[in-house]
Amino acid sequence: MTQRTQRERSGSSRASRDALRSGAAGAPVASPPPGAADRSGKEPWARFGWLMAVIWLVFLVYPVIALLHSTAPLGWVVTGWVALVAFIVLYVTGFLHGMRGGGGLGRPPTPRQWITFALLIACALVTVPAVGGSALSFLPFIMSFASYGLTRLWHWIATVAAVVVAAGCVLLIPGNLTYASVLAIVALLGVVNTVSTWLILRSAEAERLGLELATSEGREAVARDVHDLIGHSLTVVGLKAQLARRLMDTDPERARAELADIERLTAEAIAGVRQTVSGARATTLIEQLAATGDSLRAADIRLETTGGPEALSPAQAITASWILREATTNVLRHARADTVRVLLAPGRVVVEDDGIGCASRAVDGNGVRGMRERAAAAGASFSIGPAGASGTRVEVTW
Repeated sequence: MTQRTQRERSGSSRASRDALRSGAAGAPVASPPPGAADRSGKEPWARFGWLMAVIWLVFLVYPVIALLHSTAPLGWVVTGWVALVAFIVLYVTGFLHGMRGGGGLGRPPTPRQWITFALLIACALVTVPAVGGSALSFLPFIMSFASYGLTRLWHWIATVAAVVVAAGCVLLIPGNLTYASVLAIVALLGVVNTVSTWLILRSAEAERLGLELATSEGREAVARDVHDLIGHSLTVVGLKAQLARRLMDTDPERARAELADIERLTAEAIAGVRQTVSGARATTLIEQLAATGDSLRAADIRLETTGGPEALSPAQAITASWILREATTNVLRHARADTVRVLLAPGRVVVEDDGIGCASRAVDGNGVRGMRERAAAAGASFSIGPAGASGTRVEVTW
């Protein structure tokens, strides 16, 4: 479930960035509805997002009108038409290339992106003799291409240069005040592109950090599960191996039984590790109580149980089984106990032993840290301390 949620969040973040990135003409962009996919398996936005680039080319109607009424020599008019068509083709194909991984917004642009950007500027300049001030209509497209298809530095260079050029043409060239609206659009677009690209970059960074966090948490969970499982199983196997060696001469039948138990425990441990890696392992509290009893008996330790698994909710029982497993492992390894008492009560699990006490052993090792983390993840409080005159008491309460 966690991996599925992470994939859904990642997909949503990518869709948002694609939607913003596709507004390369500086126009407002609407995100597609979640889960809107056609029969081919692709979101409509991924297939038809390029239409946004074509739709906003309508603003090039001003250079078209200027070319139709141009009084420039025929050669410049023809050159202007060729440059206009080339600009449209370059802009749309460059936009599509950027959508398909051509770079920009935190990714290194490909050489094609740089070449397209240079050709866009060249095409706009070539039309000046034929269209005059109407060539300012190319600036929003050039600005947006730099903002969404190149680097952050070139976003600022193109934005500042476009504002300076538009302001110079409007304010310094007589008769160009009619293009003041273009200057306002260029200035507003600079602000829009700056904010939207910043949001896209922040979204990408948040997605990256979220993925790293999920990966780290997954690794910690697997490491904790493997530690709990392998640590417990190997401890029991070691004890049974020692017992089998002592019984080899005096009681061969029991020694063979202990060796059979070792074989069974080893197979269970291998299966548990495989299930842990695949995220499918779940040990019930009833099974863990039985396994704890077998392990303690192999070490000649008496188990006293008060209450039953039914005292806990199913969610609490899962955490309790892990706590009981790790506490049993600690007793077998360190306690030198004769008796272990387990209390199962509503919202409470207590494991006590009459061994040498926790003062003589580390309480911040991997095992205790794992129990504390599991309790915290289950919304429970965890405590470990002395039990009476000697021994150790582990308690989890909800």
